[in-house]
Amino acid sequence: MIIPCPFCGPRDLAEFTYHGDAARAAARPAHGSTDQEAWDRHVYDRRNPAGSHAEIWQHAGGCRSHLRVVRDTRTHEITETTLYAPEVSQ
Repeated sequence: MIIPCPFCGPRDLAEFTYHGDAARAAARPAHGSTDQEAWDRHVYDRRNPAGSHAEIWQHAGGCRSHLRVVRDTRTHEITETTLYAPEVSQ
């Protein structure tokens, strides 16, 4: 699979590290939480979509940028790649 990096251009998948679902709603439980159900949801409850899906990838073997990649999980076709900017809530 070739991932187009906004800074480095098209690069092989081997240069990237997958960091997860970019549309994930479940937040990590608070540090020190002993709520086993919350931890189970955080670790195990994952969507497994067939079709277009937003993911976070890091160009670990290149510019080290975090990217938001929209990829079709059936064909691996990449339709969008942008810099990943997580929402910060205060």
